[in-house]
Amino acid sequence: MAASSSAGPSAVDAASLAAVAEAAPPEEMTLVVKWRGQEQTVRMVGDDTLGELKLRICEVTGVLPKRQTLLYPKLILKDMDDSTLLSSIPFKPNGKISMIGTIEEEIFVGQEDDPELLDDFDFEQNEATPIKDKDVYKQKLKRRASRYKIKLLNPCRKGKKLLVLDIDYTLFDHKSTAENPMELMRPYLHQFLTAAYAKYDIMIWSATSMKWVELKMEQLGVLSNPDFKITALMDHLAMITVQSENQSRKKTFDCKPLGVIWAQFPEYYNEKNPIMFDDLRRNFVMNPQNGLVIKPFRKAHSNRHDDHELVKLTHYLLSIGDLEDLSKLDHGKWESFVDESVKRRKRS
Repeated sequence: MAASSSAGPSAVDAASLAAVAEAAPPEEMTLVVKWRGQEQTVRMVGDDTLGELKLRICEVTGVLPKRQTLLYPKLILKDMDDSTLLSSIPFKPNGKISMIGTIEEEIFVGQEDDPELLDDFDFEQNEATPIKDKDVYKQKLKRRASRYKIKLLNPCRKGKKLLVLDIDYTLFDHKSTAENPMELMRPYLHQFLTAAYAKYDIMIWSATSMKWVELKMEQLGVLSNPDFKITALMDHLAMITVQSENQSRKKTFDCKPLGVIWAQFPEYYNEKNPIMFDDLRRNFVMNPQNGLVIKPFRKAHSNRHDDHELVKLTHYLLSIGDLEDLSKLDHGKWESFVDESVKRRKRS
């Protein structure tokens, strides 16, 4: 007797995926996600990735991508890489995807703990075309900017530069433990924000959920200090997924494209006036001229008294705050810039 071929779902082979991709050019597609007895409709396009589908599902369910298990008839989606294009997956129109997952409030955790996410890597060293210049990512950025709503807390101010700040390991040691979150706050944070506010609007952008962005900022007193105001908050849903092909190997990761902000507030911000601080260089791969890699703040209990990074960066921000175009600066040499500014002041 011939072996049965209906033993259960199996992965789609590479040839089948390629054939589907060839026959189905990028176009709009509608999928239905079933979760806890409810159905949510999500609209994507063919050149979106599986990872971006998970982000969209997160928007409508609140379940973070890392918590999601997606089920679809005759497919094993969990075996597919997040960089897989949706056009290469044989979804039927209005196909129903079952999702198993738990929201953060039921887990009581709020940050990414994957060690790989905490270690930066070299990208674009051998890229024929920089990631920021690839049409596929420009289109993803355009769609993300049209779909994502920035949480505006205070009005944008005409004539101010823009400072975009990461949270984990930039402003806060999220890995250490303490009874009071203030013990894990980077030294001089409030003094830094107060000084920067004179010349910069300030936005907070974290790769976690909005619930945890708000919670962390409230616990650190950042949202209630009368000496400065936070313009807006952004979370992981504003990020896009890109792929680097460094040294003949592919690396898929999420990044923070400032174009999302520029598109929503074009009368205030553009490529010339923002600067972004993050401990991961890859987060500003779409706008490398605007990024400054900050030294990670870890082991707060032992390093609290020796960390003066925000003091030095205060000098840098104020030194460049009146320049017309910040994108022309090499932010990788910010410490040398500060040293030279100090020497000039002493000579005068």
